[in-house]
Amino acid sequence: MISFCPVGYPDRNLPVLKYYQMKTSVLFKKIFSVTLTILLCHTLFAQQKVSGKVVDISTREPIESAIVKDIHDGTKTATGKNGAFILKNVTGDSLYVSFVGYKSLAVKAILDKPMFIELEKGVISLKDVTISNNQSSLNTFNTLSRLDLNMQPAKSAQDLLRLVPGLFIAQHQGGGKAEQIFLRGFDADHGTDVNISVDGLPVNMVSHAHGQGYADLHFLIPETVQCYDFGKGPYYADRGDFTTAGYVAYHTKQVLDQEEIKIEVGQFNTLRVLAMINLLSDSAKRRGQSAYIAAERLYSDGGPFALPEHFTRYNVFGKFNTNIGTANKLTAEFSTLKSDWRSAGEIADRAVAEGYIANRFGTLDSAQGGHTNRTNISLKLTTNLHNDWIMENQAWYSHYYFSLVSNFTFYYYFPSAGDEFRQVETRDLGGYNFKIGKTATVQNITYTTTIGAALRYDHVSPSELDHTENGQFLDYLQYGRIRELNTNAYFDESITTGKWVFSAGGRLDYFHFNYSNLAPASDPYASAIFNGISPSAQKAVFSPKLFTEYTFNNNVQLYFKAGKGFHSNDARVAIANKGIDIIPAAYGADLGINWKPMPNLFINAAVWYLYLQTEFTYGQDLIDQPAGPVGPTGRTVRDGIDLSARYQLTPFLFTNLNLNFARPRYLDSLKGHDYVELAPTLTSTAGLDFRFKNGINGGLSYRYLHNRAATSDYSLTARGYFITDLAVNYTQKRYEIGLAIENLFNRQWDESQFEYTSILKGETRPVDQVSYTPGVPFFAKLKFTLFFR
Repeated sequence: MISFCPVGYPDRNLPVLKYYQMKTSVLFKKIFSVTLTILLCHTLFAQQKVSGKVVDISTREPIESAIVKDIHDGTKTATGKNGAFILKNVTGDSLYVSFVGYKSLAVKAILDKPMFIELEKGVISLKDVTISNNQSSLNTFNTLSRLDLNMQPAKSAQDLLRLVPGLFIAQHQGGGKAEQIFLRGFDADHGTDVNISVDGLPVNMVSHAHGQGYADLHFLIPETVQCYDFGKGPYYADRGDFTTAGYVAYHTKQVLDQEEIKIEVGQFNTLRVLAMINLLSDSAKRRGQSAYIAAERLYSDGGPFALPEHFTRYNVFGKFNTNIGTANKLTAEFSTLKSDWRSAGEIADRAVAEGYIANRFGTLDSAQGGHTNRTNISLKLTTNLHNDWIMENQAWYSHYYFSLVSNFTFYYYFPSAGDEFRQVETRDLGGYNFKIGKTATVQNITYTTTIGAALRYDHVSPSELDHTENGQFLDYLQYGRIRELNTNAYFDESITTGKWVFSAGGRLDYFHFNYSNLAPASDPYASAIFNGISPSAQKAVFSPKLFTEYTFNNNVQLYFKAGKGFHSNDARVAIANKGIDIIPAAYGADLGINWKPMPNLFINAAVWYLYLQTEFTYGQDLIDQPAGPVGPTGRTVRDGIDLSARYQLTPFLFTNLNLNFARPRYLDSLKGHDYVELAPTLTSTAGLDFRFKNGINGGLSYRYLHNRAATSDYSLTARGYFITDLAVNYTQKRYEIGLAIENLFNRQWDESQFEYTSILKGETRPVDQVSYTPGVPFFAKLKFTLFFR
């Protein structure tokens, strides 16, 4: 019998079979031990939660809406306002953190203590954009705003507004006036149907001398803007007055990641100088303190006008942040604006053809122009309470002055002296904003609760409309004092379960209007309107909101919004009309989709509907002529389609497209006479943006506004336009050189247009015709910027 002994066999007297049984047993125990260890590790992470905070590595500021994902099973969440996140049911030991415009990062998950994750700015990649109900809230456009602001840095306050998909603007009567705004089938005048804010400070002015909702954004220096969010329709519980077509909210930088000095020079004697400087050291930043100041000076003739605008603007903005203890953060802001300009004004279509002026850049009244200033102060305290509640308290105050001389109808009302008029107001306004919120997860259901309240008080004295000649006072058309109070409270409860998000909310607003007529009793215009009627009016309104969303996967998401909103009437008109249509309601609905059909393509599309109890068209919410206030214009309805797409062709080449269709109509008018005057029906913007590694960047873009009805029967047309712009920059670590060209192909276009019945000097009968402000021709501007760390 031959026996076989394996190498290393310990005992030749031990049977071979027994030996292998022993070895197998040892091997099995080792395998079992390793397997058990793996299972225990997996079990350790399973049903566990990871929490922490995501910040910018340079500024140390929290990053909101960054995505934190469990690499093992794809579970993800988004960071909140303070950069904090909680990821439950973690099954792996690694996380993937990403945010648009930052370098993505893989980190090891830590269970026993909060994580502190720092992200570094990097190249923009659409692959980092994910569709998730963890991000939803009610603003489904957050991704678009981040992409656009990163790819198309704003050069002016006008550019900031143009970044909003579907929003168009027009400037008229000099660069110092607030822009005319178009959105979702609205000619919103200067803000009647678009709510605009900066760091919680309202921009819209109620009962303004020039127009209800007047929103002059020029106190905002564009380089100070960190981000913005926007929403279309009346669906947002924290947004009140003027949120019918939508809202835009800008947020300034908490701290500068770099200091800069910029000089811009261009045609038409354009010069802009900007400086932005950190006031505290890096060591202060590490202690949670930061402060910076930005200052801007701008001068321009505005274009080839026969009457140069001499537009001058000065801006100063400062911000200070400090931690108070471990749970509080105080933010203080200060800004001031001073602006002066002359204006060629609007000209009637016939003025050039019939020889009243030499060309379209002439003027029919050389006394037109204006002056404005606004100073703002804001204090905001953010507090992290127990059980993950976050509370915000903000107090703010503004002092404002406005004066504008205009002439739209020339010699129609006053054949001898002319129809020139001046709008003047001095205003003090202040308010308080409160908000408290929390996000909690119970048995895989996430609850987000937001409760808020606010108060705003406007004291306008005087509020004045004068008949003038060559800028000199002749008579009062309206002269008085306005006191207007708005208090509100709102709530919103959002529930996320599986692939569904359900949200319901509402807000209660109370308005009190008071208008005191201060014109002499003998005045034939103002006193005739206001004497003998009650100077006060008040109303409360409740606005419910509803939102639901279903996320199929990382590529497709459907949502539905419905809600009630409103726009308030001018106090003067509300009083003159004895309280009629003080707060007309708006009812809307959106059905939309967010879709990523491929990693480098993001699409948002929506069909929408909006009904207004009373439309405010230009001139209907003003007492801007001696005829006095007019009656409400009646009910309107709008429906339409919005489409936005962002596509990354290569790592350095991006495209964007926005298409917006709307059908605005009066409901109480005969067919063919039911067009809403000046309301846009088709708008589009698109661009090709590039960012090469060698520092060359910029973009080519267009903006298109289709022809629209200037009158309710479409007997007159407001002409559309197609304008192309170009920007090219060479950016290095310490400097940037750039060229910007507006109206690249030198198209003749009309920027703002209105229908007026007017009489030109020498005419014997009135003519109903479109008046316009000519758009700027080819306009090139050079810039040079120095950066300091």
